[in-house]
Amino acid sequence: MTDKKQNNKEQQEQNKTIENNTEQTTTQKEAQKDNNQEKQDNQEKKHDKKETIEDLGQKLIEMNDKYLRLYSEFENYRKRTNKERIDMIQNASEEMIKELLPVVDDYERAIDAMTKENDSNLDKTKEGLVLIYNKLINILTKKGLKVIEAKGQPFDENIHEAVTQFPAQKEEDKGKVIEEVLKGYYLNNKVIRYSKVVVAI
Repeated sequence: MTDKKQNNKEQQEQNKTIENNTEQTTTQKEAQKDNNQEKQDNQEKKHDKKETIEDLGQKLIEMNDKYLRLYSEFENYRKRTNKERIDMIQNASEEMIKELLPVVDDYERAIDAMTKENDSNLDKTKEGLVLIYNKLINILTKKGLKVIEAKGQPFDENIHEAVTQFPAQKEEDKGKVIEEVLKGYYLNNKVIRYSKVVVAI
């Protein structure tokens, strides 16, 4: 009877040991499983963070590109409006100067006519007229007026207007302006009146 009790006791202890071992193994397996799950979750989180960082990086590149394009467009707009404003200021007096050009022409004709006459009284009048003419030309020059060179120059339809044509006396004169009927003018490098010319052909 004592042996049986002893055996039962030993059996119970073995069973407890086995149960304990089984519980420990199960606990270890669960801990390992939890550990694996945690590692997997961490890897997924890292992967998600990496994707989020890449997305943010891509968005940043797109926003930067958009900003640079807008900045470039604004700079072009600013330069264009500045140029238009400067052109407007420089050419504001264009109409007034155009109306004064016939007066300049008349002065030049009067001076030429007086030069051809031999009269001492005319010399004094001519001198006064030349002074007034020079004063007028100086004012207009300060405003940006400039004479277009025509006589002896190759004919250029962008600045000359051919009134008539004559046969060239020399071969090198062909296509050149041989006479200027009416002077042409630039205002700040813009043609405001074409030179009326005679062209050799």
